[in-house]
Amino acid sequence: MLAGRDVLGRAATGSGKTLAFGLPMLVRLRRGASAPRRPRALVLAPTRELAAQIEAALDEAALSLGLRVATAVGGVPIKRQADRLTRGVDLLVATPGRLTDLIDQGKVGLDGVRVVAVDEADHMAELGFIDQIRAILDLLPADTQHLLFSATLDAAVDTLVDTYLNDPVHHDVTTTAARRATGDSARAPGASETGTDSGTSGRPAGSAQGRAARASRTESRLEARDSAAAPEKADAPAAGANTTADLPPADSADSAGSPRTGSEFGGFSPSGTAEVAHYLVQVRASDKRAVVTQIAARDGRTLLFVRTQYGADKLARRLREVGVGAVALHGGLSQAQRTRTLAAFSSGVAPVLVATDVAARGIHVDDVTLVVHVDPAADAKDYLHRSGRTGRAGAAGTIITISTDAGTETVLRDAAVPFEQLRARSGDSRLADLAGARPPTGRPLPDPAAAPARAVDTQEADTRARPRRNNRPPHSRNRRAN
Repeated sequence: MLAGRDVLGRAATGSGKTLAFGLPMLVRLRRGASAPRRPRALVLAPTRELAAQIEAALDEAALSLGLRVATAVGGVPIKRQADRLTRGVDLLVATPGRLTDLIDQGKVGLDGVRVVAVDEADHMAELGFIDQIRAILDLLPADTQHLLFSATLDAAVDTLVDTYLNDPVHHDVTTTAARRATGDSARAPGASETGTDSGTSGRPAGSAQGRAARASRTESRLEARDSAAAPEKADAPAAGANTTADLPPADSADSAGSPRTGSEFGGFSPSGTAEVAHYLVQVRASDKRAVVTQIAARDGRTLLFVRTQYGADKLARRLREVGVGAVALHGGLSQAQRTRTLAAFSSGVAPVLVATDVAARGIHVDDVTLVVHVDPAADAKDYLHRSGRTGRAGAAGTIITISTDAGTETVLRDAAVPFEQLRARSGDSRLADLAGARPPTGRPLPDPAAAPARAVDTQEADTRARPRRNNRPPHSRNRRAN
């Protein structure tokens, strides 16, 4: 990255992707200044939480270099973000939708961007952001350095790689970590300890040849886009559409010919230095609620994944009713509610977070020791991203999938993780052994993420309490009487 090369990176959740692309970006920006509304570096992220997390991770390093980092995300007033851009921003972290709004309103220009990073590229493709991302990337200068990072890179981002990355270096940290952890010295052809270089010439993207090639590529793709705009628009997925069904099977070969196993890290933590235990727990449907409650009542920070927003709110409320400090996180909450929820979970005020897949990517909270799939993941990819909330940065962790019917084990097998399968019921000593399950206290708790009570001005309250006096002039009252 420091040499100006385009990079395609795959590394498991919790392994340090943000610092891996963020610190070199800041170093490249340290000489120079950004004009108002003209950031010099851009990071695209799929969710507000991930964007805020990236800003927090890079802010201290940026300040030490005299640089300014800001976010542009939905759910907060756009004027506040526009004002921040007017004061000057060196590195902008944005979600595609809000950045598009700012561009349309003329509040930000991208002609000064020197380096762009697309984080969780495959997830943004699944969310239907590809058209927005392409429109944004088309506005960047021809010699902009492009970085694409994710825990899982697959066919969903092939169009971005083929169109925008120039002679990229391909780094796959997870494969190297898994080999090191398992003691397997075999390597794929062309692979090294630092990754696989998919380039052939090895010239820096910032060279004269690189700039000429990028300019030619940009001109070609713009002509192709203009000539095929109508059919391309017709074939594009609608905003918010999930394109996971169009992905190749997990065991298909990638463009380089190596097989895709669907696994991020096998049975190891993301960095490959500590083992993560996977369990599939079969329970009766009538006993599921009791089993989940006893697991949630354990000591330690716990993340419970459910399928729907309603399910998240309902489970968190039921857990609080029996004495478990739980909060819910999902896409239906306002930004203020989401911020309070994550703060309560991160601080330990609420040891249990009940979440939809909005928390499956990008959310980093220290010391999450247990992830429970209350509703099983839809596929192996979702399973791996959910499970990646524990066992981060080499720490140990436990992952439990609660199942009430047959067939769930297929997802774990597709994810290529070693797992132990057992049947259990509420009060089972084996649940206590593997997860620390125990009966809840039974004493109801308030919602730790509830909005603080608004202080009411005493004088204002007294004014509202007193009956209003009729201040109309007498002749006005007489006319009304008449």
